[in-house]
Amino acid sequence: MNIQSRKRLLAAGAAGALLAGTVALPSPALAEPGDEADVRVTVDIEEIREPGVLAMSVAADSVALTEDGSTLLVRQFVGTLPTVTVTDTRTADEVPAGAAWAVLGSATDFVGSAGQAPIGAGHLGWKPRLLDGDDSGLVSEGEEVVTVLDEATQPGNNVGLVDQELLVSTFDSGAVAGDAYSVNADLFLRTPGDVAAGAYTSTLTLSLFE
Repeated sequence: MNIQSRKRLLAAGAAGALLAGTVALPSPALAEPGDEADVRVTVDIEEIREPGVLAMSVAADSVALTEDGSTLLVRQFVGTLPTVTVTDTRTADEVPAGAAWAVLGSATDFVGSAGQAPIGAGHLGWKPRLLDGDDSGLVSEGEEVVTVLDEATQPGNNVGLVDQELLVSTFDSGAVAGDAYSVNADLFLRTPGDVAAGAYTSTLTLSLFE
């Protein structure tokens, strides 16, 4: 066999192999009309959790003082501060590092309803009392504040409620978060024995700070 005949034979064999390979390839499948396929779609939605808050509530918006324990020189009028509750629904992680909260109180002068001379706020004192919510000692009531007519029972505490005086506080908000704390106070108004008769009104403002 000469060279030309061998080349023709090889070319014919290659063409046959290419044709055989093309015929052997599978054809694409076609979807039948009306066929359906389902895809399940899922999602997990977490419950929205509102952040906790630090809040204060007062059981009533007024208190009437009544006379009790007066002497010839000093008239005394007493009552009880409506219960004050500090509620902290935060988690420890929601409390800023180093935070501390406190409730402070201050009073205005007692103004007479018929033009009597006012009675200064320095004549109103209190003795706070923690009622509920803390067994750790991390929340505590403020010290007694007596009036300008009294001898001091603590250094410098015979000033009355003229400035912001401590009712209740904690030095570590994070450690006491997630609970509620209740406090009230004995209130006492002490005036000179010759105070003018009549109705008087003062406003005691309580403020929560952190």
